[in-house]
Amino acid sequence: MSDFDGLGDSQRIPSRFDAFSRRGFLRAGVLGMGGLTLPEVLRARAAGNVADRNPPTSVIFVELAGGPTQFETYDPKPNAPVDYRGPMSAIATKLPGFHFGEAMAEQAKIADRLTIIRSIQHKSSNHDPSSHLAQTGYYKTGAKGGANEMPCIGAVAARFRGPNHPAMPAYAAIPHVMRNGGAAQLGRACAPFETAADPNGAKFEVRNLSLLKSLTVDRLTSRRTLLAKFDTRRQLVDLQGSAPAIDQFSQQAFDMLTASQAQKAFDIAREKPKLRDRYGRTTVGQSLLLARRLVEAGVTCVTVSAPGWDNHANLPQAMDGIGAEYDRGIAALVSDLYDRGLQKHVLVVAMGEFGRTPRFNKTAGRDHWGSVMSVLLAGGGLKPGVFGESNGKGEVPVSLPYRPENVLAMAYRHLGIDPAQTFADLSGRPRFILEERAIIDQIV
Repeated sequence: MSDFDGLGDSQRIPSRFDAFSRRGFLRAGVLGMGGLTLPEVLRARAAGNVADRNPPTSVIFVELAGGPTQFETYDPKPNAPVDYRGPMSAIATKLPGFHFGEAMAEQAKIADRLTIIRSIQHKSSNHDPSSHLAQTGYYKTGAKGGANEMPCIGAVAARFRGPNHPAMPAYAAIPHVMRNGGAAQLGRACAPFETAADPNGAKFEVRNLSLLKSLTVDRLTSRRTLLAKFDTRRQLVDLQGSAPAIDQFSQQAFDMLTASQAQKAFDIAREKPKLRDRYGRTTVGQSLLLARRLVEAGVTCVTVSAPGWDNHANLPQAMDGIGAEYDRGIAALVSDLYDRGLQKHVLVVAMGEFGRTPRFNKTAGRDHWGSVMSVLLAGGGLKPGVFGESNGKGEVPVSLPYRPENVLAMAYRHLGIDPAQTFADLSGRPRFILEERAIIDQIV
């Protein structure tokens, strides 16, 4: 059992350091001396929607950074010529008539709990624009490696939904922020709370949650008392009634910083060793386990960065490494959610930025290919099964051609966020959360 089993829905989900950097959180820890403080984050959150009005749903978004091969994962082509199908085998799944690549052996055993879409496509085969599309719903048009031009799914969740528990962040990133996982126009209050450390590390600790050793609770209390005195004086000249709100947000900031629930949620060492082994003692495996802990504790959107999929060479070797680690971790995550009765509340999305070329290249790898890719979803009350189809050589979709934006639309649907809502871009012009926002009807 986790630390949160047995809690009611109103308690199941603990602490909110709503989306800001480690440095920003430590600033908040001393009640803010410059920069974005925790009270400021709370005020920004209050300006948006309050999550308590919404059902306790959440999303775990797994960034398969680099662009995974569709052939060696969810769409093998055993009847294609060898230079297309590659040297790896296809294996039967629990869904009669459907096969996965041999590296997806653990997921094949639970395929009846997965929703696989083999017909996602778009027109870019460049990493940064495609990654931006998969994570925001918009292509990036600026310089490679630049900041987000539009807000990612986690930032949108923070702005339009908020956390599932007032003591937890709405958006968390493990172990690092995705390539295009920033908040863009939504501002720093909607940026992710980043663990900034490997959950598989022997001394894993989220420094954002650790008070400076010299900054005891007693000292924090003294600072709070001093701040209250300043606020009392300020009320004498406050003509707008803002002083009570300042005190309220400062109180919430103090309560969150000193609360133990958030520290428990991020403390992966509290999990039983047997369950940790089930996920795999790898960065990917333990990141997925921590993601489950966080959504169970009240984070609305958790992103997990799983790099290593840009396999232009030695693809079989890579699949024995990152492929097997991902397979084990995802299978454990989905099974764990079902074991805990969370399969309707939590939606898992695993998506890269594009697929890989149909032909194996001369260095035993595959190159970038935006024309078709496979995407995994699980939970969220969706229909399990394999949907959509690519042609016999895995080149293009031949049925149910959808785009990454449609996958994001499914995630927003699960969170109760209408992607037709707008926000102001940097020029003040209203922009839709998604311009292409049709859901994938076949899996509902």
